[in-house]
Amino acid sequence: MKRILAALLFCAFAYPFSAAVISAPSHAQVGMASYYKSGRLTANGERFNPNGYTAAHRSLKFGTKVRVTNLRNGRSVIVRINDRGPFIRGRIIDLAYGAARAVGMHGSGVAKVRVAVLN
Repeated sequence: MKRILAALLFCAFAYPFSAAVISAPSHAQVGMASYYKSGRLTANGERFNPNGYTAAHRSLKFGTKVRVTNLRNGRSVIVRINDRGPFIRGRIIDLAYGAARAVGMHGSGVAKVRVAVLN
């Protein structure tokens, strides 16, 4: 027990910012999100899964994981970017229907969200 405590204290003093750097988002946007639930293939060639935790973004690299937080109710979901869009002015991300259900925006169709890129 003493060895574990000593190791934890050493890490805390030797690397005080390591935990914050790993968990902190490197990029965040706030704007409107929508969802979609139809389609055959995504822009990266995958078969579209409407119940999946995936999303479309105009500029993020395919495979990027982002945390999408609904600012109205605080619910969030981690999704993987696998498509391009949205192509409607004022929207920053299109979620697959499964991810939209997870953050509670499937009823309204759109919601104000924060999109944070995860390291």
